[in-house]
Amino acid sequence: MEEKKLPKVAVVYLSYHSEPYLEDMVRALQKTSYPRDRLSLVVVDNPHPTEGSSLNKINEVVLPLSGKSLPEVIVLPQEKNLGYTGGNNVGINWALDHGFDYIFLHNQDGYFASDCLAKLVKAMESDKSIGCAQALIMLAGTDRVNTAGNSFNYLGFAFIDHFGKKLSELNLKPVEEVGYASGAGLMMRSDLVKKFGSLDADLFAYHEDVEYSLRLKLAGFKVAMIRDAIFHHKYEFNRSSSKFYFMERNRYAVLLMYYRTVTLILLLPILLFMEIGLLVFFLLKGWGNEKFKIYAYWLDLKNWRMWLSKRKKIQQLRTIGDRELVRMSAGKIIFGVKPDMNNPLLVYVANPLMVVYRAIVRVIIFW
Repeated sequence: MEEKKLPKVAVVYLSYHSEPYLEDMVRALQKTSYPRDRLSLVVVDNPHPTEGSSLNKINEVVLPLSGKSLPEVIVLPQEKNLGYTGGNNVGINWALDHGFDYIFLHNQDGYFASDCLAKLVKAMESDKSIGCAQALIMLAGTDRVNTAGNSFNYLGFAFIDHFGKKLSELNLKPVEEVGYASGAGLMMRSDLVKKFGSLDADLFAYHEDVEYSLRLKLAGFKVAMIRDAIFHHKYEFNRSSSKFYFMERNRYAVLLMYYRTVTLILLLPILLFMEIGLLVFFLLKGWGNEKFKIYAYWLDLKNWRMWLSKRKKIQQLRTIGDRELVRMSAGKIIFGVKPDMNNPLLVYVANPLMVVYRAIVRVIIFW
């Protein structure tokens, strides 16, 4: 491709107390091989509840370099925290309004290799059936993988593939189809965002990349990891009650939107079994209030009406059935991030039972 014909890319950087990370992002973006005149950096600042806005640091470190050593910089400060989905959508909408061909979602605690954007664009331009693609995300400062693509379990659980493994030990294809693409370093097609929508703002945080990947898969597109597009991530696993609240609440929402009713009925016994286990887990962690908040959320009829309305739109996108969705899913749950979460009940009871149950439903489901 000639340089002047390269697609325009908007790098959306969602800031949320981003002061510790801004300089890494700036240094990496200054070295990018992608033509600066085909790029814009869109910084969306969500105010932190205790640290407040990062606008002062952004104005000090980023804005003075706009159009100089950095591409054009757009700063979009928000009055309240819109969450991961809402904040990113502000940047995505700006990119759509200004005629960008691709949108790269850039986690604030990461930075990309100089040719990362070029590799992603080349792969997606070469294969229009790729709906979205993630970079190969490495643990910053190491030769170990953060994620080479993620997996979703057929009961809606999501987990990272190959976490902590040495890259040299993996035999990755240049383009790997994945269960779902990580939102930490994700390239999206603007035309598909216009057609199928952006991130689901009602999810707020967590499972948004699962949902977006499934949406594109349901519409017949591939979701991929591009091996040679490297993104370095200063990853830290934050185990908190609020995180598990959103993960669990949103897992139910994804299941409700994507499976047909008959499939949900078929999965009900194993879902109830896992629910009992999760309730015990929350109680043992002292997070019972968060679990009961999830139950309260789903007892509110207005929330059901909202998600059922979304379900109707999702089901209209279908080009594949539930049989294919289950086939693409994982049977087990593997927490490579925190091995201590792979407790004996999960490893020796829940996982074997889920594997057997999935094998049975794969035989039954013909729709």
